[in-house]
Amino acid sequence: MSTQLRAITLTHVRYQTGDHIGHFLAWISLIPVFISLGGFVSHFIFRRELQGIFFAFGLLIAQFISDSIKLFVQQARPDTCIMLEMCDSHGWPSSHSNYMFFFATYFTLLTYQRYDMILKKQMSFACFVVWPLAVLTMWSRVYLGYHTVGQVCAGASLGMFLGLVWFWVVNAKIKKRFLAIEESSIGRWFYIKDTSHIPNLLEFEYENARAARRHPSYKRSE
Repeated sequence: MSTQLRAITLTHVRYQTGDHIGHFLAWISLIPVFISLGGFVSHFIFRRELQGIFFAFGLLIAQFISDSIKLFVQQARPDTCIMLEMCDSHGWPSSHSNYMFFFATYFTLLTYQRYDMILKKQMSFACFVVWPLAVLTMWSRVYLGYHTVGQVCAGASLGMFLGLVWFWVVNAKIKKRFLAIEESSIGRWFYIKDTSHIPNLLEFEYENARAARRHPSYKRSE
Protein backbone atom coordinates (compact mmCIF):
# COMPACT_ATOMS: atom_id res chain seq x y z
CA MET A 1 0.00 0.00 0.00
CA SER A 2 1.40 3.41 -1.05
CA THR A 3 2.14 5.92 1.71
CA GLN A 4 2.37 8.89 -0.68
CA LEU A 5 0.15 11.77 0.39
CA ARG A 6 -1.85 14.08 -1.85
CA ALA A 7 -3.44 17.43 -1.06
CA ILE A 8 -6.92 18.69 -1.88
CA THR A 9 -6.07 21.51 -4.28
CA LEU A 10 -9.34 23.47 -4.12
CA THR A 11 -7.66 26.40 -2.32
CA HIS A 12 -4.09 25.10 -2.31
CA VAL A 13 -2.29 27.99 -4.07
CA ARG A 14 1.37 28.79 -3.37
CA TYR A 15 3.46 31.88 -4.11
CA GLN A 16 6.99 33.05 -3.31
CA THR A 17 7.45 34.60 0.14
CA GLY A 18 7.69 38.38 -0.17
CA ASP A 19 6.25 38.43 -3.69
CA HIS A 20 3.38 40.89 -3.44
CA ILE A 21 2.29 40.36 -7.05
CA GLY A 22 2.30 36.62 -6.45
CA HIS A 23 0.22 37.12 -3.31
CA PHE A 24 -2.31 39.17 -5.27
CA LEU A 25 -2.43 36.66 -8.12
CA ALA A 26 -2.83 33.77 -5.68
CA TRP A 27 -6.11 35.35 -4.58
CA ILE A 28 -7.05 35.99 -8.21
CA SER A 29 -6.43 32.31 -8.89
CA LEU A 30 -9.17 31.47 -6.38
CA ILE A 31 -11.86 33.42 -8.24
CA PRO A 32 -13.41 30.23 -9.73
CA VAL A 33 -13.90 28.96 -6.16
CA PHE A 34 -15.54 32.23 -5.10
CA ILE A 35 -17.84 32.19 -8.15
CA SER A 36 -18.88 28.58 -7.54
CA LEU A 37 -19.42 28.71 -3.79
CA GLY A 38 -20.28 32.36 -3.26
CA GLY A 39 -22.05 32.98 -6.55
CA PHE A 40 -23.93 29.94 -7.81
CA VAL A 41 -24.66 28.36 -4.44
CA SER A 42 -26.06 31.68 -3.20
CA HIS A 43 -27.98 32.03 -6.44
CA PHE A 44 -29.70 28.70 -5.97
CA ILE A 45 -30.52 29.42 -2.33
CA PHE A 46 -31.98 32.88 -2.91
CA ARG A 47 -32.96 33.08 -6.62
CA ARG A 48 -33.40 29.59 -8.15
CA GLU A 49 -33.53 30.91 -11.70
CA LEU A 50 -33.40 28.27 -14.41
CA GLN A 51 -31.02 30.31 -16.54
CA GLY A 52 -28.58 30.54 -13.62
CA ILE A 53 -28.95 26.85 -12.79
CA PHE A 54 -28.13 25.81 -16.36
CA PHE A 55 -25.27 28.32 -16.40
CA ALA A 56 -23.77 26.52 -13.40
CA PHE A 57 -24.50 23.13 -14.93
CA GLY A 58 -22.62 24.20 -18.06
CA LEU A 59 -19.59 25.12 -15.97
CA LEU A 60 -19.62 21.65 -14.41
CA ILE A 61 -19.78 20.07 -17.87
CA ALA A 62 -16.91 22.27 -19.06
CA GLN A 63 -14.78 21.23 -16.09
CA PHE A 64 -15.55 17.57 -16.72
CA ILE A 65 -14.51 17.93 -20.36
CA SER A 66 -11.32 19.77 -19.38
CA ASP A 67 -10.38 17.11 -16.83
CA SER A 68 -11.11 14.35 -19.34
CA ILE A 69 -8.83 15.98 -21.92
CA LYS A 70 -6.11 16.28 -19.29
CA LEU A 71 -6.30 12.56 -18.58
CA PHE A 72 -6.17 11.75 -22.29
CA VAL A 73 -3.36 14.13 -23.30
CA GLN A 74 -1.34 13.80 -20.07
CA GLN A 75 0.85 16.82 -20.75
CA ALA A 76 3.12 17.60 -17.80
CA ARG A 77 3.07 20.88 -15.93
CA PRO A 78 6.15 23.14 -16.08
CA ASP A 79 9.24 22.29 -14.02
CA THR A 80 8.04 24.58 -11.23
CA CYS A 81 5.50 21.88 -10.36
CA ILE A 82 8.19 20.23 -8.21
CA MET A 83 8.30 23.21 -5.87
CA LEU A 84 4.49 23.47 -5.96
CA GLU A 85 4.04 19.72 -5.35
CA MET A 86 1.75 19.50 -8.37
CA CYS A 87 3.71 17.18 -10.65
CA ASP A 88 1.30 14.31 -10.04
CA SER A 89 -1.39 16.12 -12.07
CA HIS A 90 -1.50 17.17 -15.72
CA GLY A 91 -1.49 20.70 -17.11
CA TRP A 92 -3.11 20.78 -20.57
CA PRO A 93 -5.58 22.44 -20.77
CA SER A 94 -5.73 24.75 -17.74
CA SER A 95 -8.98 24.16 -15.84
CA HIS A 96 -8.85 27.63 -14.28
CA SER A 97 -8.63 29.30 -17.67
CA ASN A 98 -11.33 27.04 -19.05
CA TYR A 99 -13.65 27.93 -16.17
CA MET A 100 -13.13 31.69 -16.30
CA PHE A 101 -13.41 32.04 -20.07
CA PHE A 102 -16.53 29.86 -20.12
CA PHE A 103 -17.98 32.10 -17.41
CA ALA A 104 -17.02 35.33 -19.21
CA THR A 105 -18.38 34.11 -22.56
CA TYR A 106 -21.71 32.88 -21.21
CA PHE A 107 -22.17 35.91 -18.95
CA THR A 108 -21.52 38.32 -21.85
CA LEU A 109 -23.90 36.52 -24.21
CA LEU A 110 -26.59 36.27 -21.55
CA THR A 111 -26.30 39.97 -20.78
CA TYR A 112 -26.32 40.93 -24.46
CA GLN A 113 -29.40 38.78 -25.09
CA ARG A 114 -31.38 40.70 -22.46
CA TYR A 115 -29.78 44.04 -23.25
CA ASP A 116 -31.92 47.07 -22.42
CA MET A 117 -31.52 50.32 -20.52
CA ILE A 118 -31.38 48.64 -17.10
CA LEU A 119 -28.61 46.27 -18.23
CA LYS A 120 -26.21 48.82 -19.71
CA LYS A 121 -24.26 48.88 -16.45
CA GLN A 122 -24.21 45.07 -16.41
CA MET A 123 -22.78 45.02 -19.93
CA SER A 124 -20.09 47.44 -18.77
CA PHE A 125 -19.47 45.07 -15.85
CA ALA A 126 -19.02 42.21 -18.33
CA CYS A 127 -16.57 44.17 -20.47
CA PHE A 128 -14.52 45.90 -17.79
CA VAL A 129 -14.64 43.41 -14.88
CA VAL A 130 -15.43 39.85 -15.96
CA TRP A 131 -13.09 39.67 -18.94
CA PRO A 132 -10.13 41.34 -17.19
CA LEU A 133 -10.61 38.90 -14.28
CA ALA A 134 -10.56 36.01 -16.75
CA VAL A 135 -7.29 37.27 -18.26
CA LEU A 136 -5.79 37.88 -14.81
CA THR A 137 -6.73 34.36 -13.71
CA MET A 138 -5.09 32.95 -16.83
CA TRP A 139 -1.93 34.99 -16.21
CA SER A 140 -1.86 34.03 -12.53
CA ARG A 141 -1.57 30.34 -13.40
CA VAL A 142 1.51 31.06 -15.52
CA TYR A 143 3.07 33.54 -13.10
CA LEU A 144 2.65 31.21 -10.11
CA GLY A 145 4.18 28.32 -12.06
CA TYR A 146 1.19 26.03 -12.36
CA HIS A 147 0.92 26.14 -16.16
CA THR A 148 2.74 27.10 -19.33
CA VAL A 149 1.44 29.80 -21.68
CA GLY A 150 0.25 27.13 -24.10
CA GLN A 151 -1.71 25.34 -21.39
CA VAL A 152 -3.61 28.45 -20.27
CA CYS A 153 -4.28 29.53 -23.86
CA ALA A 154 -5.68 26.07 -24.58
CA GLY A 155 -7.91 26.32 -21.51
CA ALA A 156 -9.13 29.78 -22.49
CA SER A 157 -9.92 28.67 -26.05
CA LEU A 158 -11.75 25.60 -24.79
CA GLY A 159 -13.73 27.69 -22.30
CA MET A 160 -14.84 30.22 -24.92
CA PHE A 161 -15.83 27.46 -27.34
CA LEU A 162 -17.79 25.50 -24.73
CA GLY A 163 -19.40 28.72 -23.44
CA LEU A 164 -20.66 29.54 -26.95
CA VAL A 165 -21.93 26.01 -27.57
CA TRP A 166 -23.64 25.67 -24.18
CA PHE A 167 -25.28 29.08 -24.50
CA TRP A 168 -26.76 27.98 -27.83
CA VAL A 169 -27.90 24.64 -26.38
CA VAL A 170 -29.61 26.28 -23.39
CA ASN A 171 -31.26 29.17 -25.21
CA ALA A 172 -32.15 27.45 -28.49
CA LYS A 173 -33.10 24.00 -27.17
CA ILE A 174 -33.48 23.64 -23.40
CA LYS A 175 -35.20 27.00 -22.86
CA LYS A 176 -38.27 25.64 -24.65
CA ARG A 177 -38.68 23.27 -21.70
CA PHE A 178 -38.29 25.94 -19.00
CA LEU A 179 -42.04 26.25 -18.48
CA ALA A 180 -42.42 22.47 -18.13
CA ILE A 181 -39.57 22.39 -15.59
CA GLU A 182 -41.10 25.30 -13.71
CA GLU A 183 -44.50 23.60 -13.54
CA SER A 184 -43.11 20.16 -12.64
CA SER A 185 -43.39 18.74 -9.12
CA ILE A 186 -39.65 19.30 -8.55
CA GLY A 187 -39.90 22.85 -9.87
CA ARG A 188 -42.80 23.63 -7.56
CA TRP A 189 -41.17 21.93 -4.58
CA PHE A 190 -37.93 23.93 -4.90
CA TYR A 191 -39.59 27.13 -6.22
CA ILE A 192 -37.53 26.94 -9.40
CA LYS A 193 -38.57 29.66 -11.84
CA ASP A 194 -37.91 31.30 -15.18
CA THR A 195 -38.07 35.08 -15.39
CA SER A 196 -36.54 35.47 -18.86
CA HIS A 197 -39.93 36.63 -20.20
CA ILE A 198 -39.92 39.67 -17.90
CA PRO A 199 -38.29 42.66 -19.68
CA ASN A 200 -37.21 44.56 -16.58
CA LEU A 201 -36.87 42.11 -13.71
CA LEU A 202 -35.50 44.63 -11.22
CA GLU A 203 -38.47 46.94 -11.72
CA PHE A 204 -40.91 43.99 -11.63
CA GLU A 205 -39.56 42.70 -8.30
CA TYR A 206 -39.35 46.18 -6.83
CA GLU A 207 -42.95 47.06 -7.67
CA ASN A 208 -44.29 43.68 -6.52
CA ALA A 209 -42.36 43.86 -3.24
CA ARG A 210 -43.87 47.27 -2.53
CA ALA A 211 -47.36 46.06 -3.48
CA ALA A 212 -47.02 42.97 -1.25
CA ARG A 213 -46.05 45.15 1.71
CA ARG A 214 -49.30 47.08 1.36
CA HIS A 215 -51.44 43.97 0.89
CA PRO A 216 -52.94 42.71 4.21
CA SER A 217 -52.52 39.01 3.35
CA TYR A 218 -48.73 39.43 3.11
CA LYS A 219 -48.26 41.18 6.41
CA ARG A 220 -46.39 39.20 9.04
CA SER A 221 -47.79 38.89 12.52
CA GLU A 222 -45.64 40.80 14.99
